[in-house]
Amino acid sequence: MIAAPEGHRDPAYLADVIAREKVTATSFVPSMLSVFVAEADREQLASLRVVLVAGEAFPPAVAAAFRAKSDARLHNLYGPTEFTVHATAGEVDRETHHTIPIGTPVWNTEAYVLDGHLRPAPIGSAGELYLAGAQVARGYEGRPELTAERFVANPFGAAGTRLYRTGDLVKWRVDGSIEYLGRTDFQVKVRGLRIELGEIEAAMSSYPHVAQSVAVVHDSSLGQRLVGYVVPETDSAVDVEDLTVHVGRAVPSYMVPDAVMVIAEMPVGASGKLDRKALPEPTFAAESSEYVAPRSTMEESIAGLFAEVLGLPRVSVGDSFFALGGDSIVSIQLVSRAKEAGVLFTARDVFEPRPWPRSPRSRSRHPTRRRCTSSRSCRAPVSA
Repeated sequence: MIAAPEGHRDPAYLADVIAREKVTATSFVPSMLSVFVAEADREQLASLRVVLVAGEAFPPAVAAAFRAKSDARLHNLYGPTEFTVHATAGEVDRETHHTIPIGTPVWNTEAYVLDGHLRPAPIGSAGELYLAGAQVARGYEGRPELTAERFVANPFGAAGTRLYRTGDLVKWRVDGSIEYLGRTDFQVKVRGLRIELGEIEAAMSSYPHVAQSVAVVHDSSLGQRLVGYVVPETDSAVDVEDLTVHVGRAVPSYMVPDAVMVIAEMPVGASGKLDRKALPEPTFAAESSEYVAPRSTMEESIAGLFAEVLGLPRVSVGDSFFALGGDSIVSIQLVSRAKEAGVLFTARDVFEPRPWPRSPRSRSRHPTRRRCTSSRSCRAPVSA
């Protein structure tokens, strides 16, 4: 059965075709499967026996949503066009709760997880996925430089054979399957720190009721900012503050998004794959929080210092230093500027929950205190 032109983008139409034609096998990209499952009912999917999923990372929440409406077997497939076309495959375990592996190499295929020196990465360690086998393409038509970059000599095979460098970051699991982590070209540097966007996405996806997630670097007036986008499961809500804390337990603090946006669905292009450029403009704390003016001379001084080092017109009492764009480097600048203004504290004070620093002329009591429950919720001065 061949769907009508553009029919693959209409979940109601697809559900109707599957029911009417008694389709037994079909395939989806995960983002479209998520939309499709929300539209279809169990009766419409009764004929399905096998569903293949490929093209993107497969969130466990989407698999669970599908299983709630169908008993069909789910298979997660992976493979770039340059390998023509699927290189790994695996049936999705019904007990999967965190991540869904991309399976094991299919017949006549070899998969290698290698470091930057083409050495095998240990089990559980991230590395780039390289593929070998009869399906490897010869190269790119009329693009010798790109061909040389992506199709490299195979140090593990016979003379003259090549590996295709996928650009995908993966790791071997102890059960022999491969887990997809993200793209190596999604490895970015923000404030001088190397960040794997795939790790952030995995952390967000492991939060309850998150069906899909994506992390991006957004260029704002405050410089590069990490932004997370999540799509909740049907009829579910996502607590952004709790999600942020959850992500902070899984990744270093510098990898926690500066803003998390909850959206109804991920934008997709004509191919059905995620269109990152179409993601909505993020809203940061500095733009969305209600302004509360300083209530004392000390609060006015410290809020002014926050605004100065962060490049903001003003800072509200209770605003988060880190949510506004602060980091370890900026905190050092804050300490220096504060000392010049007669307010004494250390960079460590910015990160740890303790009384807000005091003026050397007023050491008998703490005029203001800072309330802070984690390294990412440090606030501007709040009166004691």
